[in-house]
Amino acid sequence: MEKRKLGFWEIWNMSFGFLGIQMGFALQNANASRILQIFGADVHELSWFWIIAPLMGLIVQPIIGHYSDNTWGRFGRRKPFFLVGALLASVGLILMPQADIFIAFMPALWVGAGMLMIMDASFNIAMEPFRALVADNLHTDQRTLGFSVQTALIGFGAVVGSWLPYVLTNWFGIPNTDPSGNVPQNLIWSFIIGACILVATILVTIFTTKEYSPKELAAFEDGGEAELVPVKAKLTDIFTDFRKMPDTMRQLSWVQFFSWFGLFGMWVFTTPAIAHHIYGLSINDTKSQAYQNAGDWVGVLFGVYNLVSAIFAFFLPVIAAKVGRKRTHAISLVIGGLSLISIYLMPNENWVILPMIGVGIAWASILAMPYAILAGSIPARKMGVYMGIFNFFIVIPQIVNALIGGPIVKYLYNDNAIFAIITSGVSFLLAAALVAKVKDVDDTKSKSEILKN
Repeated sequence: MEKRKLGFWEIWNMSFGFLGIQMGFALQNANASRILQIFGADVHELSWFWIIAPLMGLIVQPIIGHYSDNTWGRFGRRKPFFLVGALLASVGLILMPQADIFIAFMPALWVGAGMLMIMDASFNIAMEPFRALVADNLHTDQRTLGFSVQTALIGFGAVVGSWLPYVLTNWFGIPNTDPSGNVPQNLIWSFIIGACILVATILVTIFTTKEYSPKELAAFEDGGEAELVPVKAKLTDIFTDFRKMPDTMRQLSWVQFFSWFGLFGMWVFTTPAIAHHIYGLSINDTKSQAYQNAGDWVGVLFGVYNLVSAIFAFFLPVIAAKVGRKRTHAISLVIGGLSLISIYLMPNENWVILPMIGVGIAWASILAMPYAILAGSIPARKMGVYMGIFNFFIVIPQIVNALIGGPIVKYLYNDNAIFAIITSGVSFLLAAALVAKVKDVDDTKSKSEILKN
């Protein structure tokens, strides 16, 4: 038995919910530091608040992966988790920029951080099953296309989320400052719109996508000897699975570490870096019109790299077919690393668009190539839990950066956040060098089949 080859639009609908997830994620990435600074956080404290995001991923994704592997009901295997995650994330999106309405109970900064935690936990509940669903539903030779389509949708969603505050202000006249120093209306409305689109796109995937049952997946894997996934699987099996992870996953872990260490630094420190280094503002300026303009421009810049990633994602399968997935990923990371470093040399905010094109190429590859390489080394019955465990190597580097990034910026870089961006670029280059040690199982199989023929 083999899985049915899916048409392009079937693959598109299967990942369509990721457009909404990433729209919400982009709103968070581009604006959370800005919102937290408005609520009173200092620049060197930002990474400590952002530690919530990777911690939620570390805790949530393996658990969700385990239970989605071992869940089957009338609503499917992965789809119930999409819906719950989307609904919870929408609550966090609506309330985070409006955290000051709870000021009678606790400081707005802490409420905002709490909403950030809810959003991140919920995004992780929704994201992990999406990764597993692509691997569940697609034949081996369609997985690169599947993860590339997912990357494209991530990019399109992130473009909308990143540009939305700028668009609401410059096209619709919604103010990007608040007379009382609170979060401006353009951000509040952006987060509300993001919450609505998140739920709507998840529903598209739920109503248009069919899942294979555990029995069918077992038949695909075992050549027809179909058995149901054991219902007595224990949550503690995650630790056993971690010890027995495939070699390819161990090798990719170091690539992921330096890739996501760099990404975290970029997300946390781009707003203060651009405001201080490019706009020439004081490090302590977090409420002026110029600072809000810088924050809106960071959203535009993030939209640029996400738009590039969405377009480049369609070329990834073709490039990978010609030069291999490993080489494609290494070259993309080098381009991204050099681009981040070059931001230091940009003469004004418009020139920063140029390095963001390179960052978009790296982002597209980071979202697709490691998962395409990994999927070939994982047994189908463990796809969800191993995709969740693989997330360890995304969140651990972010936790490390969250713990040390702030003190480094304060004591080593004298609060000049542009040097944190340069550090992120160097981290990308290290990740590119480590790709050489990774074994691509599917690529090895393909070469063996060619030699036999």
